[in-house]
Amino acid sequence: MTDGPSRYTAPAAATAAEGWTLSRATPPSRLYGANGLRTGRNGRLYVAQVTASQISAVDIESGAVEAISPMGGGIVAPDDIVFDDAGNIFATEITLGQVSMLAPDGTVRIIQGDMPVANPITMYQGRLIAGECRIGARIMELSLDGSAPRVILDNVPMANAFEVGPDGKLYFPVMGTNEIWRVSLDGGAPEVVAGNLGVPDSVKFDSRGWIVTTQVASGEVLRIDPVSGSREVLAQLGPGLDNVSFVGDRIFVSSIPGEITEILGGGQVRPVIPRGLQWPLGLACGADGTIFVADGAFGYTLSDCALTLAGMIFYPGSPGYLRGVVAAAAGEWIVTTGLGAVARYRPGAGESEVLATGYDQLMGVDLARDGAVVFVEYATGRVLSAKDGDVTVLASGLDKPMGVAIGADGTVYVAEAGRVVKIEGGKAQTVVDNLARPQGLAASGDRLFVVDSVAKTVSEIDPVARTTRVIATNLPVGAPAGVTPRFLGAIGDMAGPMIPFADIAVAPDGTLYVSGDAEGSVIALRAV
Repeated sequence: MTDGPSRYTAPAAATAAEGWTLSRATPPSRLYGANGLRTGRNGRLYVAQVTASQISAVDIESGAVEAISPMGGGIVAPDDIVFDDAGNIFATEITLGQVSMLAPDGTVRIIQGDMPVANPITMYQGRLIAGECRIGARIMELSLDGSAPRVILDNVPMANAFEVGPDGKLYFPVMGTNEIWRVSLDGGAPEVVAGNLGVPDSVKFDSRGWIVTTQVASGEVLRIDPVSGSREVLAQLGPGLDNVSFVGDRIFVSSIPGEITEILGGGQVRPVIPRGLQWPLGLACGADGTIFVADGAFGYTLSDCALTLAGMIFYPGSPGYLRGVVAAAAGEWIVTTGLGAVARYRPGAGESEVLATGYDQLMGVDLARDGAVVFVEYATGRVLSAKDGDVTVLASGLDKPMGVAIGADGTVYVAEAGRVVKIEGGKAQTVVDNLARPQGLAASGDRLFVVDSVAKTVSEIDPVARTTRVIATNLPVGAPAGVTPRFLGAIGDMAGPMIPFADIAVAPDGTLYVSGDAEGSVIALRAV
């Protein structure tokens, strides 16, 4: 059991080498994402966490967190959960497309496979009901004895967290139509209960039988009378809300970036766990010192240790799930996405322009002086360059490349498994090969800086002398020792495989920023 961050037990305190100082530009997250939310018999809130690949329990008074199914365990990328009377936890595993059961003794078994983008789940009078969050989704009653499921409704445009209402019908948000529907558990035609919402992604019922629903895009928590259709705004919490649960008449709401909030009434709220970064990936520094943090479905700007939401996957103009990023013009960023695209992103204007698409697991990206965008394709081992609509292959045959940086003289450097290389004449030439799993890579002056997610270090590289010097150790990056994270695949058409990527960026004043993906923070390293 752990109080505080529960993705895993943190390593010893991170330290900087002589001549450097280390600090956190953002605090660590208490939760690494918060999706499905259920109240246990013990009064704690149980949270499904996709990006953390774990299930946690939260004490609603103290905010203490306990990992119930930890990272590397038998449950992978849980999106929603429900209990039965025997204390079994049923979880939809969204990236695996299945529903599994976690027994009180810790054993796990698959209840239902072949459920692409498995997401909502509920239990009603001993009947297990689950659905999919995709266009053309199915909502099904699942059997616990291995027999075939029964389809209640199909061809739903993205169903999400649902519940059976007082009338015995299933009420569910339909994200693709921005409505709430209901349907008989015996099947039949669905009815529209409410529309013109803020992209609803959960429906639960309070003790009066009224709907309480979160709106992922608008950030509103609404209460709706399912009979009259009247509605009221209970709270405005900001975009990214995911689910609702009740402890008695107390209302608690989860937010995808790892936030749990109690709704007190009268527009007042109480933070149980504050919002944090769920999985910081790519980092970039603009000419004005503003840092962009690619946090998967979210993008933030970081200035003076304050995070500001710049965009999210449901915002107009979003290029999608964000992974790598580099600064371009003021207010403009070049990003790689989980669906294999490179895009020019202007979050302030709500605009993006696709520069290249159709690639397999893109990671780091950098911008050459002539405007060419250089990026790496992790799955195929290629380094590519896009300019004026044309894409060329700079090199191929690399071993799972991740970071890319362009030196002052225009040399392209790439971090691949075990080493950092430079690209010359279409070939990869070793610069240093004494590394474990280098990921993020940045160039500053005549030096390179690289994050090693296995060694948990940042090293300074002299690419001419081909030497390295470790400047920070025990960093909260990568998986814990002894834990092999399960591969987190795609979430339908919303995000490609969720591959860890601990990036590094250099600010105009020489400060290095590192994405502490293991604790949901951004770390600053400064030369003294």
